[in-house]
Amino acid sequence: MAGVTNAPFRALCRRYGAGLYVNEMVMALAVVHKNPKTDKMMTFGPDESPRSLQIYGTNPEVTGEAIRRVCGEGRVDHVDLNFGCPARKVTRHGGGAAVPVKRNLMRNILRASVQAAAPYNVPVTVKFRKGISDDLLTFLETGHIAAEEGVAAVALHARTAEQHYAGQADWNAIGELKAHVRTIPVLGNGDIWEADDAVRMMAQTDCDGVVIGRGCLGKPWLFGDLAAIFAGKEPPPPPCLGEVAVIMAEHARLLRDWCESDHGVVQFRKHASWYVTGFPVGGDMRRRLGLVSTLSELDDILAEMDPTMIVVPGGQRIARGHTNGPIKVALPDGYLDDRDDDRPPSADDELHASSGG
Repeated sequence: MAGVTNAPFRALCRRYGAGLYVNEMVMALAVVHKNPKTDKMMTFGPDESPRSLQIYGTNPEVTGEAIRRVCGEGRVDHVDLNFGCPARKVTRHGGGAAVPVKRNLMRNILRASVQAAAPYNVPVTVKFRKGISDDLLTFLETGHIAAEEGVAAVALHARTAEQHYAGQADWNAIGELKAHVRTIPVLGNGDIWEADDAVRMMAQTDCDGVVIGRGCLGKPWLFGDLAAIFAGKEPPPPPCLGEVAVIMAEHARLLRDWCESDHGVVQFRKHASWYVTGFPVGGDMRRRLGLVSTLSELDDILAEMDPTMIVVPGGQRIARGHTNGPIKVALPDGYLDDRDDDRPPSADDELHASSGG
């Protein structure tokens, strides 16, 4: 998740449980051009292992070169291709969730990626959605092609791009994909807010593991809950507000140090909102957290909180992050005319997508 799953947040998550923590998504073209902002985004902690990087691209040669570069420089241990991002700035240039529409182009991107990573023994995985809409479902075809091209595992976010983040994830689709793709692991993603959800998903779908997205926002301890439940233990009760405040203060300091300025505290504002979701802290407190600019301001606010406060019933299940949808998916002009077309978007489209245009 852009601007969220950076090194400070991953450091907090790793503390609570074992798992693979994927870096925020970067654009292949920006990696090839050695964009300074992108280079900063690809920062890993000195004790971080495995180092997992998520890349998206629309051109097989560019994507392959980006992966070859990060692998050759010894910067990563795992690469995840994002074929699921529904953001307009990505799909309207043929990237993210738009890629599986062009099955031959997608195959070429997968092949180039796997071949680029193979000499370095770096596995490549891919995450994707059910499809563009209920009228254009591509997830079974995508999983089949990925397995054929040597991808190590696939992950399905069980929503369409049109659905965006609204409604419920269709766990039945994860089960369909697992039944269809038998040679590589199939991971499920969508609506895992508590550890019990992961157990239910795996039981219902027979998937091999779970991918956590929005469920960990403001809840890095979710991974500890998952580790406990998969070990056959009862997860601990949700932390009280005093415990959460300690984590919030550390997270803000980690971001401040990582950014080398108070801009890291400004970045923390969205995290602060997620941390207090489910707690009856009041609107004024939330507003002040949304305006915090320095560590001292944050410390003052946290000191005013009731440390004994507990989350309201169902508070752990309140959605964090994006909740909007459905949306009209933006695609390049004529993109649906020929799904067998293997030509990548123009260089201009790649450039616009990499710059967020």
